[in-house]
Amino acid sequence: MKILRKTLLASLLALPLVSFAAPEVEVGFSPEGSAHQLVLKTIEGARHSIRMMAYAFSAPDIVQALGDATRRGVEVRVVVDKKRNADKAGQRAIRDATAQGVALRTNDRYTLHHDKVIIVDDDTVETGSFNFAPSAERSNSENVVVLRGLPEITRQYVAHWQSRWDAGEPWASR
Repeated sequence: MKILRKTLLASLLALPLVSFAAPEVEVGFSPEGSAHQLVLKTIEGARHSIRMMAYAFSAPDIVQALGDATRRGVEVRVVVDKKRNADKAGQRAIRDATAQGVALRTNDRYTLHHDKVIIVDDDTVETGSFNFAPSAERSNSENVVVLRGLPEITRQYVAHWQSRWDAGEPWASR
């Protein structure tokens, strides 16, 4: 019996150590402010890449956070709904973002390109109803869900994002 225990213990000790991080979920709501703060926190946490899909894209502070990320060396790529962002606020946000090094494409292949997603470092997905616009920050009832450490979900969002990016057109200043 002692030999069996020693053999079992030696076998267990020889196995490689595997660490599994527990998935994390955070939520935020607007107009209370926690959704807006969680969006900014997600962008500010990026170290390598940000992939974003937006219906409304006109919040100056979010554009600034994306620009700050590019200056930190983060690759930032955004695809937005073409029709929704044709107004002055949307065009200003697009110009400001691209002037700061953000790669941006517009998509008009759907009645609405209604996705509102940020994928950070292929590990974090932010999604929900939150439009990247001042009205979402101050006026609308909105929600944000951030998922970390769920690689299969992240993989699916990356594939969805890639399909929308591929179908988009590079934004060109008028």
